[in-house]
Amino acid sequence: MAPGSGPAARFEVLVPPPADGSTQARLGRLELIHGVVETPQFMPVGTNATVKALDPDDLVETGATIILANTYHLYLRPGHERIARLGGLHRFMAWERPILTDSGGFQVVSLGDLRIVDDDGVTFRNHLDGSLHRFTAEHAIAVQEALGSDIAVAFDQPVAPSSPRELVAEATERTSRWAERSLAARRRTDQALFGIVQGGLEPDLRAASTRFIASLPFDGICLGGLAGDETPAQREATLELAIPLLADDPRPRYLMGLGSPADLLEAVQRGVDLFDSVMPSRVARNGQFWVPGGRLNIRNSRFLDDPAPVQEDCPCRACRHFSRAYLAHLFRAQELLAYRLATCHNLTFTLDFMARIRSALRSGTFSASLPALRARAGRISGSEATVQPA
Repeated sequence: MAPGSGPAARFEVLVPPPADGSTQARLGRLELIHGVVETPQFMPVGTNATVKALDPDDLVETGATIILANTYHLYLRPGHERIARLGGLHRFMAWERPILTDSGGFQVVSLGDLRIVDDDGVTFRNHLDGSLHRFTAEHAIAVQEALGSDIAVAFDQPVAPSSPRELVAEATERTSRWAERSLAARRRTDQALFGIVQGGLEPDLRAASTRFIASLPFDGICLGGLAGDETPAQREATLELAIPLLADDPRPRYLMGLGSPADLLEAVQRGVDLFDSVMPSRVARNGQFWVPGGRLNIRNSRFLDDPAPVQEDCPCRACRHFSRAYLAHLFRAQELLAYRLATCHNLTFTLDFMARIRSALRSGTFSASLPALRARAGRISGSEATVQPA
């Protein structure tokens, strides 16, 4: 059975990239145990088995079909074994749709002085209480299998894109070895497993890692080590190197950690299918609402007497029921409702944006729609935290 076509994950490209090479964007359908994910798709991040400030009904209303939960955080609190005893992650958080769990590698290796990396795994101190723990490829898979997510991710060693070549090479080699061990540790047949490509911004290392991970029987391919401190041009160049190496690969491609509309569009154009990021919800809690063409900072005093909704045509609960003036009041009063409404809006905007991309791909008008899609995304990118519309 071909990778990506087993009982845990079945991926089909419904509309392939055009033969003229004008874009590598494609429309797909990923079938998982808990439901279908239409791609390209964005996954809201529910680090601690919750997307901050939202309940499952809110998530469904925003258009979410799959969310991400964090292996490292759930291992530490409340513990994967407790979640397993309580019926698994879906029942624990009352979310009936698909869940992807990351491997915990990013969190573990980003602990700085609190961790030591060796060829076998990572020893680290719990950032909550200082207790000593160890993650290996085998343990990361065991934790994710206990959680019972639809998609698990192989353990890896990510490093910042700007890291020295020697560090990138060492981490990429470890990631390759840990990928093989992750596959060997796999026990569940009802859980897909994705491998992670590393290699930083080094063309030869990135190409070698892409070829190696693609040679293994994973159900999907993660493009790791990006959405960090690289420039958009560097990220796009890396994708333009890696994606052609996967041109004949039947599996979904997932760029980890990318979440702004402008960046999502450029990655889709280069052939990526799945994304996740805390960005839409994080900027929402700072009072920033994404709107066509830019951002609206609700903390600006000019909104205190504004009776209009944040966005006239938005179906989210914030825009259906409340004015900019009310939302500006909530943020000034530090009312918890502010965070819920802002997060609902930003995720609705993001997931609607992805739906517009899929619609253009389905109709064969994606290339022609790029100017309009770019205008809608505006200058909302990962490096621009305070852009507002005129």
